[in-house]
Amino acid sequence: MYKFRALPIILVVFLFLMACGSKKKSQSNTSSTTGWSYNNPDNGGFEVALGAEQKTGPGLVLIEGGRFTMGQVQQDVMYDWNNKPRTVTVSSFYMDETEVKNVDYREYLFWLRRVYKDYPEVFRRALPDTLVWRSPMGFNDPYVQYYFRHPSYNNYPVVGVSWVKANDYCLWRTDRVNEQILIDEGELNPDPNQLNEKNFNTEAYLAGQYEGVVNQLRESLNPNQTERRTTFEDGVLLPNYRLPTEAEWEFAAYALRGNTYEERIYERRIFPWDGHNVRNPASKYRGEMMANFVRGRGDMMGVAGSLNDNGSITTDVKSYWPNDYGLYCMAGNVNEWVQDVYRPLTSDDVDGFNPFRGNVYTDLRRDPNGVVVQKDKLGRLILDTVKDIDVANRYNYQKGDYRNFRDGDLQSGIANSGDWKTEDGKRGSLRMYAQDATTGTTDFVTLINDNARVYKGGSWKDRAYWLNPSTRRFLDQDGSRDDIGFRCAMIRVGSPSGL
Repeated sequence: MYKFRALPIILVVFLFLMACGSKKKSQSNTSSTTGWSYNNPDNGGFEVALGAEQKTGPGLVLIEGGRFTMGQVQQDVMYDWNNKPRTVTVSSFYMDETEVKNVDYREYLFWLRRVYKDYPEVFRRALPDTLVWRSPMGFNDPYVQYYFRHPSYNNYPVVGVSWVKANDYCLWRTDRVNEQILIDEGELNPDPNQLNEKNFNTEAYLAGQYEGVVNQLRESLNPNQTERRTTFEDGVLLPNYRLPTEAEWEFAAYALRGNTYEERIYERRIFPWDGHNVRNPASKYRGEMMANFVRGRGDMMGVAGSLNDNGSITTDVKSYWPNDYGLYCMAGNVNEWVQDVYRPLTSDDVDGFNPFRGNVYTDLRRDPNGVVVQKDKLGRLILDTVKDIDVANRYNYQKGDYRNFRDGDLQSGIANSGDWKTEDGKRGSLRMYAQDATTGTTDFVTLINDNARVYKGGSWKDRAYWLNPSTRRFLDQDGSRDDIGFRCAMIRVGSPSGL
C-alpha cells in the first residue's frame, strides 16, 4: 500500500523537476552561438530580457489568429463584387473591447489643449465634427450640442471623427500608455507641465530625443556606463496602438473560435453570432435584437414600452451581447474605420498572410552621420518616405508607396504600368481614379483613390444587410459621419496564444 501511494508522488516530483529543467534550458542565460553568458558585466554587459511576454494594453482583448474564409457569405445585393471569398491567415493581435467612447476622445482633446498651448490649431483640428448630426429633413440639431459633451453620452461611441483624426488618436494613446508604463517602472516622474514640443512620445524617447522628468534610470551592465534608458529590447514598452486592418477587423467580428471543433469550422457565420437571424434565440432573451440597427423604414428602436434595441441613435458601447472574443458591438451601433485603402479588386491582389492594402513605408530622417534629426514643432520625429528600396525596384513600386499593386488596379478594364505622368502632373491611381470631367472628354469620375478608406460593421441607421462583417464601404479619409466611429488594435508579438 505504501509503495502504491509513493509511486505517483515520485513521478510528480520527477516531472516537476524535468519541467523546471526544460524551462531553464529554453531561457538559457548563455549564448548558443558563442558560449558567452548574457547579462554579465564581466563579458561586456550584453543585456537580454529572458522570458519576456507582451502584456495586454489598457482596453484591449487578445484575438488569437488563424485562417478563415474572408469575403462574402450572402447575396451581393449591391452588386459590388468587391469582397470575393478567399482563404487567408491573420496573425494574433489585440483589439479594443469596445468602440472608442466620447469620454475617451474628450480626454485626448483635454491633453492636446493643455500641452500644445502655443499651437491651438492642433486642438481645433482634432475636434470631432458635431455638425454631422444635422439633417436637411430631420430635427437632429440637439445632438450637435449635446451628444459629444453631455455626460449622459460619456460611454457612447464618438462619431464625427475622420480616418485621419482616428489615426492621430491612436498615436496619442500609444504615447500616454507607454509614458504611464515608464512611470510605473520608476524611470520617469509624472510631468503634467509638458508643453509644446517637450512632450513624451515613444519614438522620440527611444531615439534619445526626449529627456523628461527622470526619476531613476535602469542599472546598466555595461562597464562603461552605470545607468541607461529603457529600450524596446527590454520588452517593457508596448507596440503602437493603431486602426485594425480590414482582415483583422473581419476576423475578429466573426469570432469563429466559438463554433469550431479542433480544426473544423462547423458553421460559417453571417453575423458575429450564430444563425441567420438578428434576434436572440436564448430562452431568457428570446426575441431581443442582437444589435442596434434599423429594422425597417422609419423603425429605429421599436415600440414605446418595449424598446427592443433601446437605441434611437447610438447606444452605450457595452450594449447587447459580446461575440466569442468578448468584443462588443462588432455589428451595429456605429460603423468602424479600418486601415485599408479601398479598391474593388483588393481580394485579387493582397497576400494570403495578414492581407492589407495601404502600405506607405517611411524611415526616420537622419543626418549624414546617421543621427536621428531633431523633432518637429509638435515633438514628433520627422519621417521620410522610403525611396529606391530593393523591394520597390523589384516590383516597380514608386517611392515606398505600396497602396497600388504595380501602381495600378485592373478596374473597368483599365490598367497602368510604369511611372507615367500626364500634363496635369497627376500620377498613378490619383490620375486613374480621379480624372477631370470638366474637359469635355469621355474621362470618367469616381471617388476611388488613395484617400478612400474602408469602413465596416453597420450602424444605428443601417439595415441588417450591413451587419454582415464581410460587407465593405468607403469614404474619403478626411470625411466623417454620425454613424462612423472606430476602435484601436495592436500587434501581438511572441507566441500567438499569449501567456
